Amino acid sequence: MRSNLPLEKTVRVKAMPYPENPKRPEPHPAENPDEEESRVMIRRDKQKEPTLWTDLWELTKPEISFLVAISAVAGFLLGSTNGLDWLKLLHTVLGVCVTSAGGAILNHYIERDYDALMHRTARRPLPAGRVSPLPVLILGCTLAIVGVGYTFLWVNVVTTLLAALTVILYVAVYTPLKRITHYNTLVGTIPGALPALGGWTAATGSFDLGGWLMFGILLTWQMPHFLAVSWMYRKDYERGGFKMLSVTEPSGRAIVVQTVLFTALTVGLSLSLLQTGLVGGLYISGAILLGSYFLVTSIRFYMEMTHRHARKVLLASVLYIPALLFCLALDRLL
Repeated sequence: MRSNLPLEKTVRVKAMPYPENPKRPEPHPAENPDEEESRVMIRRDKQKEPTLWTDLWELTKPEISFLVAISAVAGFLLGSTNGLDWLKLLHTVLGVCVTSAGGAILNHYIERDYDALMHRTARRPLPAGRVSPLPVLILGCTLAIVGVGYTFLWVNVVTTLLAALTVILYVAVYTPLKRITHYNTLVGTIPGALPALGGWTAATGSFDLGGWLMFGILLTWQMPHFLAVSWMYRKDYERGGFKMLSVTEPSGRAIVVQTVLFTALTVGLSLSLLQTGLVGGLYISGAILLGSYFLVTSIRFYMEMTHRHARKVLLASVLYIPALLFCLALDRLL
């Protein structure tokens, strides 16, 4: 028996072409501010369970100690115009590194409660409760005193004063300023650059143009480095109550302008060493290549204020200063 109901018409829908490699637009700087923090947490989750020794090592901030060491070596090599005293160089590096480790530990101690509020630092030894505050305080004071005393006994008085000033500025001035004013970053570049000047005074016993230029290079280099960090982790710094420039001026325009400005100053100061007669073609060639790369990444960050470009500035800064100091060392030794 045939049905009298009308049959439904089959509707054919033409499929839209799908692009082979769809590109998702990059988020606006204000979007997904915790993206990098999440990646940091994931990476830390994959790490092995920390031990007491790894915790103590982390408290000394080894990445800063490495920078201190190579800065002191570069300053020493630049100032060694009448032959290289290898033993004194070793004493200088040991003194400034032990002093730096003591200051870093004291910084961890002072900021332990604030570190607990930030995703990036909550799992550090003190805020995570893996070590007790009092032994950390004692260890930090001990290393700072031993480092300064060692420098006094085996290097010279001028370098000893610089080592002591580095700890005082870092612990007693820069650390508390981080919760008061965004100028803390600029102030913090001073103790960060003093080891380079200390390397020079260890070799010469005096303050001269070469030493001050090394100090200036390390001082200006730190600004784009830490400005990029503050932009990448701006929400985390806000949670911790730190008055970084990225927190007090969230538009980010001051960040990118200062990044380009201080990068240009760094490159200019690095090239000005040629006027002292202490460096040659090998160093200058390296300084031009490295400086060009560093400056281009900063300009791109200025033109496109994104997390990705901030990270590129950070990576460029991490590459720049060890490579520049390596070129300086080769130029002096060859």
